Amino acid sequence: MVSRERTGPADDAIGDGLGIENLIILSRADPIICGHSTETRNLADAAIGSGVARVHVVSYPLDVLEESELPLKPRESVAAYGPGIEVDRPAPVGDYKLLDGRLGYGISGHLVDLLVRLPGRTAVMNLYIVPHGQMVMQAVETYRHLTGGKSPATIAEAVGSDITNVVGNAVATGRYGAAAIVLQNYLAHDLPVAVSHFTLELIVAAGQRVDERLGTCFAKELAERVRVSYPAIDTAAYLQPALTESELTDRLARRGLARDGYVLFLSRLTKAKGVDDLIQAYRASAVYGRLPLAICGTGPAESALRQIAGGDQSILFFNDVGDLDKLALMAGCHAYCLPSKPQPEFTETFGIAVAEAMLSGGIGPVITTRTGGIPEATGDHCLYHRAGDVPDLTARLNELAGMSTAARVAISQRARDYCLRFDRATILANLLGPACLRAAA
Repeated sequence: MVSRERTGPADDAIGDGLGIENLIILSRADPIICGHSTETRNLADAAIGSGVARVHVVSYPLDVLEESELPLKPRESVAAYGPGIEVDRPAPVGDYKLLDGRLGYGISGHLVDLLVRLPGRTAVMNLYIVPHGQMVMQAVETYRHLTGGKSPATIAEAVGSDITNVVGNAVATGRYGAAAIVLQNYLAHDLPVAVSHFTLELIVAAGQRVDERLGTCFAKELAERVRVSYPAIDTAAYLQPALTESELTDRLARRGLARDGYVLFLSRLTKAKGVDDLIQAYRASAVYGRLPLAICGTGPAESALRQIAGGDQSILFFNDVGDLDKLALMAGCHAYCLPSKPQPEFTETFGIAVAEAMLSGGIGPVITTRTGGIPEATGDHCLYHRAGDVPDLTARLNELAGMSTAARVAISQRARDYCLRFDRATILANLLGPACLRAAA
């Protein structure tokens, strides 16, 4: 059984520039709080806007998401996907005797059904190569057998947790076979891409370590074939915001906030995001007592962070932020802080939230670190502090407190101009052109 969210009829036009009629995206889609969930929506909308006739977003059943530990948006706050986009949530296949793999089996089988049914050229893209890459290539191999060799174009996007978590942990614990499976699957796609140059370097380094142990040649092929493709962002949503000034003011007021009157953190609440450092630095800074700190998001560290805050009335927690609230919060803040720091389980490999904050057009600059791929998201149009260094973060907050409005506006405008390069239409065209050409060869 497949749960399917229908969003309206598609335009019958075919994107001549992209050369495909159907796009299938396999990802952890809304309502999961994750930049790549937003990226999925952006790519789907861009495909329809470019003339692709049909887009299917394939993801997980809602009850499975609700039972997981993944941070979720309030379902009522999630906007419907646009016309022409269907969200498919295949049910698991099998019963309790299968200890694992029921979801993957259901998703792979559904992908085969889609490939058989959809007419014309099809591209399949997966965000997160673990486990989505395995699901896609299993389906593609089956489809090739059924059709005598016919194949869709395949794109695999490696994100932070693929490398710093899955491959990195496999190598660190001596499980080189597991790392080799991931890398081999990644290279089996027509177009393997990484979300930043930093991520690409991590991938090649992981391949080198596997090569040294297993006598393989992953590093060379990875360096030659993997392209950098930054996450796709809907820049128009920030340049032509869906909220009027009065609506923005009203949304902030509902949370006891005012434009230019709070410091903002908005992302997942995990150890790697450095929110504990931010709370300490904020309390020691000149901003404390003048402006509240709004911490927005959910995640495994939420309870611990609330304990660190200790009921401080200047530190506000919001775990019910929807898409329009995010726009309002980012556009209205005095400063946006993402004090990300590398951890064994995760290192920021791009920083989608940073780019979104910069595109928001508010007068608040971004304060962040040079961790991982964040500088590729910021273009250095921000205030940096050393990752994990609380006194240095305090110094940046104090610097912010002494800045004029004009100086803050100038930084924010340069940042916004820089981040226009991540527009979803440009990213999609760069992805689908090479993938389709390779598949046709």
